[in-house]
Amino acid sequence: MEIQAEKLKLIQWLAGLTDAATLSQLLEIKRAKEDEWWFEIDAREKADIEKGLAEADSGDVVSHKEAMQKYEKWL
Repeated sequence: MEIQAEKLKLIQWLAGLTDAATLSQLLEIKRAKEDEWWFEIDAREKADIEKGLAEADSGDVVSHKEAMQKYEKWL
């Protein structure tokens, strides 16, 4: 199977799609595929991400400008 040719066929089919239910199903597949990365990273990475999100939610953040000033010597 030539993947590029198959992708083009799908794009053409999708461009002509008028069935909202099918489109909804395809969007759900897309969302699920986009979320797969979470299950591919290890527990430490997940913990670090969750810690960062919690810090951001509590307002424990610095501006981009401040971060750039602090780390500019390594850039």
